[in-house]
Amino acid sequence: MADLADLAKEREEANREAALAAFRARARPTGESAYFCRSCGERIPDERRAAVPGTNHCTFCAQQITAASPHSIR
Repeated sequence: MADLADLAKEREEANREAALAAFRARARPTGESAYFCRSCGERIPDERRAAVPGTNHCTFCAQQITAASPHSIR
């Protein structure tokens, strides 16, 4: 018979798998990236445009937007 620790471990694993599945299924930007940031107007480096397809923000602005999101982990 499973004890409390085994049940907790099973539940934690199931929660982790569900969170990973939701993360993988979330909508991601696709398509061509912008050349200039929509927030500040600075040029988006080619490296970022290649690494993050469909990006519309420079790294700094993207970090600021993420930090301001109510869903961000702080």
